Amino acid sequence: MSQTSGKPFRRLLLTGAAGNLGKQLRGKLAEWADIVRVSDIVPLTADAPHEEAMQVDLADRAAVHALLEGVDALVHLGGVSVEAPFDDILQANILGLYNVYSAAQKQGVKRIVYASSNHAVGFHPVTEVLDIDTPHRPDGMYGISKCFGEDLSRYYFDRFGLETVCLRIGSSFEQPKNPRMMVTYLSYRDFVELVRCSLFTNRVGHAIVYGVSNNPTLWVDNTKAAFLGFRAQDSSAEFAGLFPPKAPDPQMDDWTQRFQGGPFVLLGPMEPKA
Repeated sequence: MSQTSGKPFRRLLLTGAAGNLGKQLRGKLAEWADIVRVSDIVPLTADAPHEEAMQVDLADRAAVHALLEGVDALVHLGGVSVEAPFDDILQANILGLYNVYSAAQKQGVKRIVYASSNHAVGFHPVTEVLDIDTPHRPDGMYGISKCFGEDLSRYYFDRFGLETVCLRIGSSFEQPKNPRMMVTYLSYRDFVELVRCSLFTNRVGHAIVYGVSNNPTLWVDNTKAAFLGFRAQDSSAEFAGLFPPKAPDPQMDDWTQRFQGGPFVLLGPMEPKA
């Protein structure tokens, strides 16, 4: 905790700061910490006096250990965020995540907010409503890496007491891009609030929460994560006119309609680049 200013944290780390969600969150963190350390695999610059910027490849163990030095808590958005060849996912999302947790434990980090994904459960059908106890059913190599992340973070809590909130993020963009995202939509404002709740709730242990706004249709139920205090303020309802309704596939032969992962269920496995 901060010892100098009354802010909740002395130093917060944001990985994946150059990505879509990292850009949305970065400017908010100054309200929560004296120092905000931002990192990505691409070059970054410190944009304000309270920032520290570090370019780090998560697969570089020594660099990750240096990145975590002096950090109170971490919002981990770094890594591959789409379906990709397994070798790419292995480096960032599996080896890289192990490096993050190993370094966090050794450096005394108290809490990690981990960007998991609804693709950890994407092969559940759209006819089911999922809660935090729903078994993993990943819809690709990316989803498999998020299952690994949830299990790794569980181990580090059970073994070392390192707390994690796993955010099973749906689709967080300025607005939904297709009919599926009308169900999985998470507004930027709701995303920031979800991170805030995940950082500030006392004694989260190891928690899982679905990152979705208050949409008219939901495939997930966050009742068991209510202790986090997250209350979505936005809804995809305001975008209802973007996608005129059409008759669903009555036999559910189209897997992109049948399963919650949508197009991801058919994307993999991808072959390595030649």
